[in-house]
Amino acid sequence: MTTQFDAVVDVLQIYLDGLYHSDTQLLRNALHPGARYVCATADTLIDLSMEEYFPIVDERPSPAGNNQRRADEIVSIEFAGPKTAAATLRCVVGERHFTDFLTLVLVDGRWQVISKVFHYDVVEQAVDHEHSSATQH
Repeated sequence: MTTQFDAVVDVLQIYLDGLYHSDTQLLRNALHPGARYVCATADTLIDLSMEEYFPIVDERPSPAGNNQRRADEIVSIEFAGPKTAAATLRCVVGERHFTDFLTLVLVDGRWQVISKVFHYDVVEQAVDHEHSSATQH
């Protein structure tokens, strides 16, 4: 029997797989259609719908396609109740090291990310910059 914790871990892994492979179909399986994508790292707040976010993912080369070593982890998961959870994740896309704060809700028997709020730091890597890219994750 799958526990709620396991079900959330499964969704988070789909989300991380979607980022690593730049696969919006995987991301659609993890992100609620009404989810928000929010980042305040730069001077201007980024606040996008999924309809605005998915084309960004579709247009960028994937970390997997760039043979980037995968470096992602689920740092924590907390439940606020039987249908609400929050998770902290870390991942690397190109030179950007991301910390994601994801809020999840249980809708129609399925856990989905309803908000993605994140921060990133740019860390230079010893890679071929002509073949490395990724501006947003």
